Amino acid sequence: MKIGDRVQVTKSVIVYHHPKSKQKPMDIKGMEGELIDIVTEWQGRPVSANFPYLVKFEKKFKAHFQEHELKVI
Repeated sequence: MKIGDRVQVTKSVIVYHHPKSKQKPMDIKGMEGELIDIVTEWQGRPVSANFPYLVKFEKKFKAHFQEHELKVI
């Protein structure tokens, strides 16, 4: 996967920060978005992020994932 790829969530992932769910649990399995970043450093220092893949789905909704939770479409 590389930045700019269109991806789809393939595993069941529950989020609480989706703008339409108002802090209630929402499963985003099947949603499609754009990979906008792969987190490898923070403030110039290397990091080993648990969820390094940042995906933007809608105007106000982004989420971090592991590689096995996404597939390129």
